[in-house]
Amino acid sequence: MENKQSYFGGIVAAAKTLATGLKVTFKEYLTPKSTEQYPENRKTTLHVSKRHRGRLVFKRNEDGSYKCTACTLCEKTCPNGTIKITSHMAEDPETGKKKKVLDDYQYDLGDCMFCQLCTNACNFDAIEFTNDFENSVFDRNSLVLHLDKEHYEGGSLPSLIDGGADMEIGKFNTSTK
Repeated sequence: MENKQSYFGGIVAAAKTLATGLKVTFKEYLTPKSTEQYPENRKTTLHVSKRHRGRLVFKRNEDGSYKCTACTLCEKTCPNGTIKITSHMAEDPETGKKKKVLDDYQYDLGDCMFCQLCTNACNFDAIEFTNDFENSVFDRNSLVLHLDKEHYEGGSLPSLIDGGADMEIGKFNTSTK
């Protein structure tokens, strides 16, 4: 059954709908807004979850050497080939046996899906994701990292690895405009 409405009845219904929409719009317009002051207050108020996957880094031993044994398990499990490992066989002077020696561990941060399959596949617990998320660059080539050559000490923010600033539920680190 079709709704038969007069011409003027349609105009009145349209005006009611328009008034309802304008009421919602003006109510939102008059509500005070809050803005997170990200670049200015990021060192004191930014909270990043400890589980956030932002960047792959090598774990180090107490003496500063890396744990990676160049087994290439992480390279094989990476679904889009962001990890490239080059190594060679060398004789261990202590035992006289041949073992793999890592030449280069190349990680392309720009192509990474942050799926964490590489860290799950690593039997030696040599790599992990940190929650450092500020990786913006102008050149994509600078996102190609050589993890064996760099010693990651933490991001640009203090205590970011520990989650950054303390999170307070219900309180926003904002300024009201």
